[in-house]
This record gives sequence, C-alpha cells and structure tokens, in this order.
Amino acid sequence: MGSTLLHPFSALYTCIGSEHRTELLALAALICATASFTTAILLGQAGSASNIGKRNWSIMAGISLGLGAWCTHYVAFIGFLPAQGVDSAAPLTLASLMLALLTCTMALEGFVRAPSHRMLASAIIAVGLGAMHYTGVSALDMPGLIRWDSTLIAISLILPATLLYPAIPMALGALNNYLRTACAAILTTIAILLLHLFGMAALTLTPSRGAAPTTTISPTILALLIGAGSLAVFSFCIILGLVRRQADKAIDHSERKFAGLVRAVAEYAIILLDAQGRICEWNTGACNLTGYTQQDIIGMPLARLFCIDDIADDLPALTLAHARSHGTSSGECLWRRRDGSTFWGHGTIQATRADDGELLGYSMVMRDVSSFKQARDLVALTSVRLDTALSNMHEGLCLFDAKHELVLCNERFREFWGLAIEDTQAGTSLAALVEAGFMNPDGKEHAVPALLQYRQMLKETLRSPAQVPIVVEFGKGKAISVAHRPLSDGGWVMTCNDISLQRQSEERIKHMALHDVLTGLPNRTRFIERLEAKLALADQIDTRVAVIAIDLDRFKEINDTQGHAAGDRLLQAIGAKLIQESHESEVVARLGGDEFAAAKIFCDDSELAMFIERIQACIKGAQDHPSTSIGASLGVAIYPQDGLSREVLLNNADLAMYRAKAMRGETACYFEPGMDEIARKRRELAHDLRHALDRGEMHLLYQPQRSLHSGDLSGYEALLRWRHPRRGLVSPDEFIPVAEESGAIFAIGEWVLREACREACRWSAPLKVAVNLSAVQFLQADLVDVIHKALVETGLAADRLELEITETAIIADKLRALHCLRQIKAMGVNVAIDDFGTGYSSLDTLHSFPFDKIKIDKSFLIKSENSPEARAIIRAVLALGKSLNIPVLAEGVETEAHLIVLLAEGCDEAQGYFFGRPAQPPSQETMQAVNS
Repeated sequence: MGSTLLHPFSALYTCIGSEHRTELLALAALICATASFTTAILLGQAGSASNIGKRNWSIMAGISLGLGAWCTHYVAFIGFLPAQGVDSAAPLTLASLMLALLTCTMALEGFVRAPSHRMLASAIIAVGLGAMHYTGVSALDMPGLIRWDSTLIAISLILPATLLYPAIPMALGALNNYLRTACAAILTTIAILLLHLFGMAALTLTPSRGAAPTTTISPTILALLIGAGSLAVFSFCIILGLVRRQADKAIDHSERKFAGLVRAVAEYAIILLDAQGRICEWNTGACNLTGYTQQDIIGMPLARLFCIDDIADDLPALTLAHARSHGTSSGECLWRRRDGSTFWGHGTIQATRADDGELLGYSMVMRDVSSFKQARDLVALTSVRLDTALSNMHEGLCLFDAKHELVLCNERFREFWGLAIEDTQAGTSLAALVEAGFMNPDGKEHAVPALLQYRQMLKETLRSPAQVPIVVEFGKGKAISVAHRPLSDGGWVMTCNDISLQRQSEERIKHMALHDVLTGLPNRTRFIERLEAKLALADQIDTRVAVIAIDLDRFKEINDTQGHAAGDRLLQAIGAKLIQESHESEVVARLGGDEFAAAKIFCDDSELAMFIERIQACIKGAQDHPSTSIGASLGVAIYPQDGLSREVLLNNADLAMYRAKAMRGETACYFEPGMDEIARKRRELAHDLRHALDRGEMHLLYQPQRSLHSGDLSGYEALLRWRHPRRGLVSPDEFIPVAEESGAIFAIGEWVLREACREACRWSAPLKVAVNLSAVQFLQADLVDVIHKALVETGLAADRLELEITETAIIADKLRALHCLRQIKAMGVNVAIDDFGTGYSSLDTLHSFPFDKIKIDKSFLIKSENSPEARAIIRAVLALGKSLNIPVLAEGVETEAHLIVLLAEGCDEAQGYFFGRPAQPPSQETMQAVNS
C-alpha cells in the first residue's frame, strides 16, 4: 500500500511495480491513449468548424475523454492487486462515470467557445477526473480501513492539470497537423495515467472486515462493462479516423481539381476575398487582365483594382455592402491595371456565408467587356444620330413648310403642348395646331388671339439676325423657351423647351443666396438691400425708419448645456415666429450666430413700440421649455435723426444694443449721441492699452495686510496702476474691462504676476504677496503654466503667492474651474475668494472649491456704521469662515470704528487705508516700521 512516509515518486514507483498487474495496467494505458487520440482529433475538428459545429464536436470530444478516462481507471483498478475479489457499489460507480462525462464535456465545450480560458478548462477536467477516481474508489467494498495521503492527492490533481494546460489548445489547432495531434494525445494520456497512479499511491488500506454494500457489481461484470466501453472507444476512434481520412482525401482532391480548373481559366478573373474585402486567392485570368502577380496582389484590398474616380465615390465599399445585404452584386465599371491603364469589366461579387450566417468572404468573377462596350456604344451612337430629331431630343421639335403646314414633330413636342398623335399628322395647318393646344393652353375659345400672337412672334424672331429664344409664360409657374430657325424654302424649324423647373431652381437659388438657411429669415445681404430700399422710400413719403440690432441673451448657455442642436431648434423656432408676425413695412433678418436685425418704416412712435413688443414676444414665445429661458437685448437707431446712411444707422443701433446688454433690467435701448463718443473713447483706450506695457506705463503699488490676532504684518496685495501720458492716472475700474474685452488682459496679467513675485523675493521677511486674477484671465487655457513659469523664473516660494479670484470667474464653468484650482493648489499656491458677499456668493462655492482665505468686500465694512444688515452680513461671513476653518480678511478698513467692529466679531486679517494706502514696493525699513 502507499505510504505517506515515502517520497511521492517513490510511492508512484511502488504503486506501479508492486500494487498493479502489469498486463492490465498496459491495457489501461492503451485504452487511455486511444481515447486521448480520439479526443485530440475531435478537438481539431471543433477548432475549424462553424459555431454550431464547434459545439457538436466539443461535446463528442468531452464524451470521448470522459469515457476513456473512466475505462482507464477501472481497467487499471482491476489490476490493482488488493482489489481482486472486491465488489463495487452500483450507484457510486455510475456516479463516477457521470462525473467524468459531465466535467469533461462542460470543460471542453466552454474552452472551444472561449479559448482564453484554457487554465480553467484544464483545472475543471483535472478536478472532474479526480472526483471520478475518488468516487470510484469510494464505491469499492474494501476489507479494511482506508487512509489517504493529502500530498499525493494534491499531486494527483495538480500534475494532470499542468499537463492538460498545453495539451488542450495544442489539440484545438491541430486539424491537419498530425504531430500536434499526437503530442496533445500523449500529454493527455500521461495526465490521466498519472492521476490514477498518484491517486492509488495515496491510498493506504488497513485490513479489517465490515458490512458489504447492498447493491454491488462483481469484478467479472465490471470487466465486461469496461471491455464494452473500451471496445466502443476503439471502434469510435477507428471509424472516426477512417471517415476523417476519406473526407480529407475527398475534400483535398476536390479542392485540387477546382483550384486547378480556376487557375487554368485565362479569360475570366476569378478572385476570392476575405470578410474584410482583401484578396486571398487569384487565378491566371486575373493576372492576365490586371497585370498583377499573386505576390503583388495577395492581401491587398479589392479597391486596388478600381479606378481613382470610383474609389473617390466609395464604390468598392458600396459594392461589397450590396453583396453582403443582397447576397450578390454585379455590374460594369472601369478597372485599373498595374500600369495605370483602365478597361471596362463586368464583375459579379457573391457573399460566402457559413451555415449559421456568419460572413466568410466573397467570390468574384470578372471579364473584360471593353470590345463589347465599344461596339454597343457605336451602335447606340449611330442610332442616336439617326433618331435625334424625332425621338431622343430633350427639346420639343416641329418642322413647318412654306404653306404653314406641319411636316413632322417629335414626341417631346406633343408632351409639351398636350397634343395627340392625330392632332400632329403631316399636313396639319398651323391654325388647327393652335386650336388643338399649341401655344394655347387656355382652350379653343382663345385659339384666334393665340394664333395672331404666335404669328407676330414668328415674324419678329425670323427677321431677327440673333434669333434669340423667347420665353413665353403661361401662368401657374409654366415657362416655355421657344426658338425659331428659318429654312431656305420658306418654312421654319421651331424648338421649345420647358424651363419651368429651371425658373423654379433659379428662384430657389436666389432665395438661398438672400436668406438664412437655418431660420428662413433674410440674411445680411438681403437685409441691407431692403434697408436701402426703405431708406429711399422714407425720403419719398416723408416717414422715419427704425433700425434695430438684436442680440440673444444667454444663448451660449443653451449651446453649452443642451448642445448645438437645441440651439439650432431654438433659432428655427424664433425665425418661424418672426416670419409669421412680420408685416409688409417690416423686415427681420438673421445676421449670423445669435445676432438679428430689423427695420421698419413708421410714422408714429407707438407703431415702433408695438413692433419692438412683437419681436420680444416672438423670441419669448419660441422657447418650448422653461430651462431654455433666454432674453434679447435690442438697440434702436432712427433715420434720419440718428444717422443718414445705412452704415451709421447699423453702427449706432449696435451701440444702443450694447448699452441695453450692459444695463440690467433693460431689454431695449434707444441710441443717444453720447454713446458714440463713449465707444470712440473705449476704442482709443484699448489701442493705448496694447502698448502700455512696452512703454513702461504700468506699475504696481502694494497695500499692507495685517493680522488682527497678533497685530503683525501678514502680507501685501499687489495693485495695478496705469499712468497714461495724456490722460494721467487711469483707474483700474476703467481700463480693466477694456483689457478684458480686447484680450490685452492676458499679457498684462502675466506681467503683474511676474513683477509681484519678483518684488516679493526682495523682501527681507517671508511675507505673502496677493495678486488678483480677472474673470477673463481665469479662462486662459495655459494659466497654470503661466503661474508655474512665474514662480520658476523669479524663485519665489509657492506658499508666499496668494491668488485672489471672484466667484464670477468660476461660476460659468465650475468643473473646469475646479480642475484649474486643484492644479494651482497642487503647486502650493494659496487661493483666496475675493469680494465675498456680492454676486453669486454661496455655500456651495466654498464647499466645492479649495479656498485658503475669504475676503469680505469693502462695501459691507463701509456701511457697517449705519447699517445693521451690513454688520449682520460681516458677522455671518466670519462665522462661516470659522465653521469651515477658512481665515477671513476684511477689506476697506478706514477708521478705528471699522477696526473695532472687526475685532469684536473675531476677524482674522484686514487691510485698508487705516493700515496703509497702496504705495511703492516696501523697503526693509518700511517693513520694520510697520511691524513695530
């Protein structure tokens, strides 16, 4: 018996040499090898089959492996010497067989579907066969006490799983590779035998006598059963091998014959494509037609054979798509040879699919039809030349002789005038033809005037040397172009062409050129035309003209939050409303984006007021959801009092619109003369501001900030000042908005940041320097890089820099602002929220963003002496800062009374005129004096 004291391989040697009968162990090995080879063959078939076939072959492979392992186990167990004369319990014996069959089938079927799970499959097979083995041992009526060696049991499971791990995938890809099949079978055989031998080596039997199971199978009956199973495995393997061999021979023979036949065809190109449309097979005919050899073309896409124009039109992809959806696709097109020349070829492409409908590839047959096409085109051309005048002309044609009688006409001529064949017989008079409907769509009662009118037209056109076609309009949008050519015998040829659709197309093109595509409103060009006409008309009838500039408010929010499609739908709805509500004396146009313009001739101011109200109602009524609530800012300029030319009126209307947009609560604003002067000054200021840095006109002043707890100086705030050479000192409240509008704020802000950091490095004490960031500057894409660069260049420690931003700067895009602030904080820079208590101040802002300080706006401190509400706000902000553990700095401390209020409320820091006005950079002596 096996012993746990022996080395595992010593125990294995003892089990083989001393505890098994050699002839039965050899028979078991033969059965196992046969079953393993059969399993490898079946797995190879599963690897190359379709999805449905994969499952069938994998199930057969699992049955073969499970049955073979079970037979191997019991034949070897019969040869196990102590088992002679021992009976087996029928239920457990059958259970062991079912365990082997189910686990092997489940594992192989799952592995074939998901080959990446081979470790799981090999583990399931090893565990399942181990369960089969130990269940079978439990079925024996052993005359003694059984003990197991856990080490050998573990080896009996792990070692087979290790051998099955490479064997299973090796068999799956070995359909026509006998070496791989043999290797897979050998590894599987060894795995099953080792499982049995190590399992038996793990068994130790202490002789005793116990009760026998109620239902048993004798060794003789068991041997018969196992023999039958073994015979079935042998028979199954032999039959499968013969069938497979004959099938492979037949398929190979058929494929060779077919391949030889296909390759021998020289007049037809026969091409096989894979599922992606790449060429994978190519015959002699294809080489002859295209000039490509197999080495050149295999693996190339089919598009390589199409001409350049067809490739540009995506014809190759469309052809394959048609074959995929309809099964086949055929037609003529230009094919390209290797040398770049082309030829006409007729090709048929057919999709090839597996039994389950999976696309396998395409087959294509093509032949050169250039000569046939040339002959066909020549015949068609000859026929067209012979029958052009009568059958295939786009124009209607008729021939009259000198007697004004019809000689002939074509079918197109009859269609134009609604004439029957009997109405257009040769010899029909011109009068009868007009009575039947020629040049007379209004009926017989109008035949006489229509005949007189046509004869007058005929006389004028035949005498005209230019003989230009005449366009005749008959109402209901019908327009006919008529041309006459005189003949030498006194007759004439008339051609006519229906240009109704052309006229309609011209009108549509004209409309598109003068109207906005999205809204249907007049565009800028059309608006200017109609405005010029209204200005000219106003001079004639002594009226006034209002020019209105319209800009939608918060429209960008719709695009940003709901997408551009929602914005387009809103613009379409606004356009439809404005078109519906516009009168003849009015014009409303879309100039672009969310900019509109309107003009109206009016006499009374009430007419203009009602027009403005209608515009506002249209914009409001076009909003289909409360979340899209937008408004409009309107600027009005009136002719002639606000300008005498179109350009001046439009400019003044824009100025008034900008005033309306800047004034809260105002939606319409009329132009005033002072607006033009203000705009001119802002433009001059913006021009000077672009050169202020280069001219050295900008400088920084520093205002001290003091800790109210210790009384020490805690830092300075850098304040920007501009000394203009002509204007003198320009207030930041005046030039900062101009800098933000013109974009100069980015260069100015970078200069301020760098200069403040450089100055702070000169201070003897490591005090903080605070720098303001404007709302526009905070939107700068490379703001974090600019801050990092300033710190690196100046050498200032990051924790000595404090950036002050207002909540307005972050409210537009909180996600982006949070990301930017976190990057700034990651550098070690402090961030303070400025002017807290005004604008959008909210608890959510303080909770969401990593602020290091709260600055109370100075307006509250200034009002605190007389306003209980202001003191309440100060008290609330200070309490909020304490609860969030954020220091609070109060601005605008100008008197001792202000300081007493802050000390009473427990404020952390303060700045203002009481502590010091903004001044030149502080020297070392200044710092010492301030601290003292």
